[in-house]
Amino acid sequence: MTLPGSTLVRPTIADPIAAMGGGPLTEEGLRRHIHPLFSRVLRREEIYLANHSLGRPLDATADDLQLAMDLWYEQMDGAWAGWMDAIQRFRALQAALIGCARADAVVPRVSAGQGLRAALNALPQPRPTVVATRGEFDSIDHILKTYARQGRADIRWLEPDGRGLFSAEAAIAALRPGTDLLVLSMVYFATGQLVEGLPEIVAAARRAGSMVLLDCYHAAGAIPMTGPLAFDALAPDFAIGGNYKYTRGGPGAGWLAIHPRHLTPDPLPPLFTLDTGWFAKRGVFEFRRPDQPELAAGGDAWLEATPAVLTSFQALAGLELTLGLGVDRLRAYSLEQQSRLAHQLAARGVPVLDFEPHGAFLLVPSSDFQALCDRIRSRGVNVDARPSTAGPERSTERSGFVRVCPDILTTDAEISLAAARIAEAFESL
Repeated sequence: MTLPGSTLVRPTIADPIAAMGGGPLTEEGLRRHIHPLFSRVLRREEIYLANHSLGRPLDATADDLQLAMDLWYEQMDGAWAGWMDAIQRFRALQAALIGCARADAVVPRVSAGQGLRAALNALPQPRPTVVATRGEFDSIDHILKTYARQGRADIRWLEPDGRGLFSAEAAIAALRPGTDLLVLSMVYFATGQLVEGLPEIVAAARRAGSMVLLDCYHAAGAIPMTGPLAFDALAPDFAIGGNYKYTRGGPGAGWLAIHPRHLTPDPLPPLFTLDTGWFAKRGVFEFRRPDQPELAAGGDAWLEATPAVLTSFQALAGLELTLGLGVDRLRAYSLEQQSRLAHQLAARGVPVLDFEPHGAFLLVPSSDFQALCDRIRSRGVNVDARPSTAGPERSTERSGFVRVCPDILTTDAEISLAAARIAEAFESL
């Protein structure tokens, strides 16, 4: 095996994708051509419906990690040429996934939270005013509260409506004078809400003089980021995300995207972060030490110290598969699967939270969501659960949702069996 080249998809993944042909994805085509790429993980004896959490890896992921190690064993410090090629490949694939024309605008991060800190530490105000929603993921929520406690930011929280949802109108209304940064998700992790009106929100923020950071963790790879939702067209100042979920890249393969309008290089970019290191320097390996920092051009100015190499290798196969199949086709197939599962659950008396539009997973509300999750898992169906952020379901501290997410490795037979087992668990509470 050699390092992936300049083509979008490596031959070993491209061939089965090409064999499927165009048009909508079908279970027959996926089972015949795509499932063999997952032979190792498909040996597990369970119905895996936690694809919105930890995505299932391709066999090729292990091969890629072995390649990274082989470079190390065989070339020692000479491995950096191959390692850097993989990092640049990762950046290019991630940029293509979110609709960003400049690969250098996407900067590897070990987590979305690290991307948020880099953005916060680039704001020119010593104590910026940040508006964030109550629905942000725990890491984002925790970081913002820590900045507030340390006197490094003033946070205004946007509350959800009675159903636990957030509207464009409420976000725009929260952009009062003096707001420096708006933080919100494209798809919310607890409810799966796909926020409508994002172009209007970003435009309103620009008019108000506020920057925007968009959390795309539950969108990139699950929702087509094309047209008005492409990063370049939508034009938030920052976007963060990672490959843990829908693109099957595992932990640590996070990213931060900086809109190209912030990446002009002369003499320093108009916006740069305190989260920096020697890989952000101009002439990284020249080891010059001028009195004033000289930053690399473009998005490379947002790099930090010695990068995490293995995570880029780890994410390549899943990104290539996602882009090769096409997020639009994956989205259509996901919605079909969700619809079938929702109908089967409803027919068995299991409630499914109903709102549109939503992301890649369904919600089963419960006043004892963790107990329900445990009972479902004991029946061989791998799901997870999250507490409610607001709304009538939050009547007790234990209220929340079981999250259920089929994907391209989930068969119709598994959907039917999972619905029956979930119903059994639901009735046993």
